[in-house]
Amino acid sequence: MFTIDAHLDLSMNALEWNRDLRQPVTAIRKREAGLQDKPDREKGVVAFPELRKGNVGLVVATQIGRYVAPDNPLPGWHSPEQAWAQTQGQLAWYKAMEDAGEMIMIKDLPALEQHVALWNDGTPNDRKPIGYILSLEGADSLVTIDHLHRAYQNGLRAVGPAHYGPGRYANGTDATGHLNEQGRQLIREMEQLNMILDATHLCDDAFWDAMDIFNGAVWASHNNCRALVNHNRQFSDEMIKILIQKGAVIGGALDAWMMVPGWVRTQSTPEGMQCNLEKLIDHMDHICQIAGNALHVGIGTDLDGAFGKEQCPYDLETIADLQKLPDMLSRRGYKAADIENIMHGNWLRFLRKAWK
Repeated sequence: MFTIDAHLDLSMNALEWNRDLRQPVTAIRKREAGLQDKPDREKGVVAFPELRKGNVGLVVATQIGRYVAPDNPLPGWHSPEQAWAQTQGQLAWYKAMEDAGEMIMIKDLPALEQHVALWNDGTPNDRKPIGYILSLEGADSLVTIDHLHRAYQNGLRAVGPAHYGPGRYANGTDATGHLNEQGRQLIREMEQLNMILDATHLCDDAFWDAMDIFNGAVWASHNNCRALVNHNRQFSDEMIKILIQKGAVIGGALDAWMMVPGWVRTQSTPEGMQCNLEKLIDHMDHICQIAGNALHVGIGTDLDGAFGKEQCPYDLETIADLQKLPDMLSRRGYKAADIENIMHGNWLRFLRKAWK
């Protein structure tokens, strides 16, 4: 089944992890044998051949560059200008992949329809370019609001104002605090540009501010449910309800600590915590029960988002295994139309409305 993944950090993997994503996952793992600079070495699950094998023909692909103030212990850049340069290097990699015929940027409705038709024409996927919608995860790298306009001209179509910790525009996961004036200005400018607001990672205060201010299209590219895993990274039922009211789609994430309660980083294992793909469906089902339908959930895996096999469902060897989900959803009682919506239809409906 044609599949859309609304959150993949492809350029980060290419440039910071030094992964040639044109190679199969097995080849990337082999080349990383013995490396210990990152915990997920030899454990990656995402590469272009596996995306094609899994019929994942359209993704939301990120740029990311965090600014960290002197008192911020998180990893990141020491000036917004450095963070901007990082995201521009990531953009250059996407453009290089376009030049190589591996990817194609999707930034408007005609391009979307043409690309979906290509991936559903019944021919093999081997040589089809993977479509990508460019998204910025955390807005710290936007040196000024003018940089948002520059980014839009370069194809940026979605922005999540925050990531982890305190941010220049909004605070994110594990932080608190309302949108500052710069953040409010950013969100208003995004609305004027018809850009998608990604509510993922916003701390609770900033989330509710954004819901009050923003009247454009809002999604949550990769987020799970606080009712199942009690952490501020997840959405409470009240947050889910307002997103549903706004017509949002929420992408289910496959980072194990977000899927099962009690995960201890560097100690827990997917097998030991019984973290499998069924847990993803638990989160999806929770949202569907709140909505009363299956129109507000999709896939936003975040796979290889600084983790690999050591921190994702044990029954997923590569991203191609997303094709296990339709049968699993069917066994849960989801009808064919609902399953198609979850795999791709909800994201397509959202984009068609947003870009109309």
